[in-house]
Amino acid sequence: MDENNLYHSTDDDTLYKLAELFKVFGDPTRIRILHSLLNQELCVQDIADTLSMTQSAISHQLRILKQMSLVKFRRDGKTIYYSLADEHVATIMGQGLEHVCEE
Repeated sequence: MDENNLYHSTDDDTLYKLAELFKVFGDPTRIRILHSLLNQELCVQDIADTLSMTQSAISHQLRILKQMSLVKFRRDGKTIYYSLADEHVATIMGQGLEHVCEE
């Protein structure tokens, strides 16, 4: 589907889902988590240490990010590692950063 066709033929349900997606990006903690995962996968403790937050707070936000398919995880023994779900998430983050850094 070409880009112009996508923008003109989007139904209300799809636009609602898009609005919900952008709500997830509206939380600074979730943005910080996504930013920390841009170049590497991390476990909850590593994310908590990086952001100076509790594991509980990070786990809560990761649950939301997983529900919205923005992060994925893999288990290695007892440790779970998180990473961005796909290149789309990195693109959204990159374009958002580019936009806010414009002068």
